[in-house]
Formats: sequence, C-alpha cells, structure tokens
Amino acid sequence: MLKASQILVRTLVLAASAAALAGCGQRGPLHLPSGPAAAQRATLPQTLTPNVGTSAPAEPPANAASAPR
Repeated sequence: MLKASQILVRTLVLAASAAALAGCGQRGPLHLPSGPAAAQRATLPQTLTPNVGTSAPAEPPANAASAPR
C-alpha cells in the first residue's frame, strides 16, 4: 500500500512534468514559409509517400553501372 508521502511526491512529480511539457514548444502564430527557399521543399504528402506520383522511374546511382559484379 502506498504511503501518503509517496502519493504526494508522485503527484508533485506528475504535475511538474505536465507543466514542463506544456511550457515547451514554439510560441506565436504558425505560418507557412513562402520565400524562394521554401519553393523547393517537399510538401507533407510528398514527404510521407516519396515515390507516389513520380512520372519517371528512379535512376540508378552513377557508380552502380560501372561496379563489378
């Protein structure tokens, strides 16, 4: 059976952990970058499924064709 002091300590640790997790993260409004560097970045669907929607098959690496078998 748990003692009252163990319950109190666990409750305080849990509360402190929840406060620390709630306090971390980015502040301010979220925005999508629209500069020239952002134009070449992959979108979320492209990141999750990188091979879907590509029209050309992937090319083998340049050194793979000349490698001895």
